[in-house]
Amino acid sequence: MTGATAVTAELLREMPLPQPSETGDKDERGRVLVVAGSPEVPGGALLAGVAALRAGAGKLQIATAASLATHLGLAVPEALVIALPESEDGGVGEGALEAVLPRARRCDAVVIGPGILDEAGAAALAGGLLAALDGPAFVLDAGALIRLGDLGEPMRKQGGRVVLTPHAGEMAGLLGIAREDVVSDPLGTARRAAAMLQSVVILKGPVTSIVVPQGGAWSFSQGSVGLATSGSGDTLAGIVGGLLARGASPLHAALWGVYLHGEAGNRLARVQGHLGFLARELLAEIPRIMQDLKS
Repeated sequence: MTGATAVTAELLREMPLPQPSETGDKDERGRVLVVAGSPEVPGGALLAGVAALRAGAGKLQIATAASLATHLGLAVPEALVIALPESEDGGVGEGALEAVLPRARRCDAVVIGPGILDEAGAAALAGGLLAALDGPAFVLDAGALIRLGDLGEPMRKQGGRVVLTPHAGEMAGLLGIAREDVVSDPLGTARRAAAMLQSVVILKGPVTSIVVPQGGAWSFSQGSVGLATSGSGDTLAGIVGGLLARGASPLHAALWGVYLHGEAGNRLARVQGHLGFLARELLAEIPRIMQDLKS
């Protein structure tokens, strides 16, 4: 099988994003639901949610642990916030699926996982949403990834509408292999996961691989080392979710999301240096990069 095509600005200009009409409203740009955050990592929900808006989504809803909901609503006043039941230790509580499902049915894209440390709870919630929904596209990240090997049927049911965003450690857990095996063959590993789960896979790393279930592959190697920082993956998941909400296909959302995320890091590196910029600082760069790619 052939190698990977480089993701460049020239490539993306040949596959433009859906654009709203001049008279369109926020409904035309789609609604995204971000299921994210935990008492230990509340910022994951904030980063992913704001990233989705920066990528152009029209409406944002965030479902998060009940103890965080009011605080998150104040921190992200643009969002409608849904309080999810919590377990005693702050994990995903009983009834979370029932609480979020009515909102999810009305969304164009659903992002699950950023900042959720309860892997079992995240997997159960992701599995329930995948099984119940037929319409929105999905981004599965972080805590929602680890047990996906048990969700083959719900994943296949989605017919390629799912984007996975693992790093090497999460991919190793997903496939039940050693992290070293992922690092030694990232492209082959991404192809294996994409075929097994019938999903678009973004395997993050020094060279990020983007693979579709049929084996087609793309790569992005121009990112800054500064992107390897806390919260960076949350922003990528949110960007992809926002692009999906706008109507981009899973593959196009993945390619554009990886490029926008990487180029945002490059622009910050040129101004601030290669190390020390923050994941939250990536967010304001996204609209400018999209505008530059349209020019």
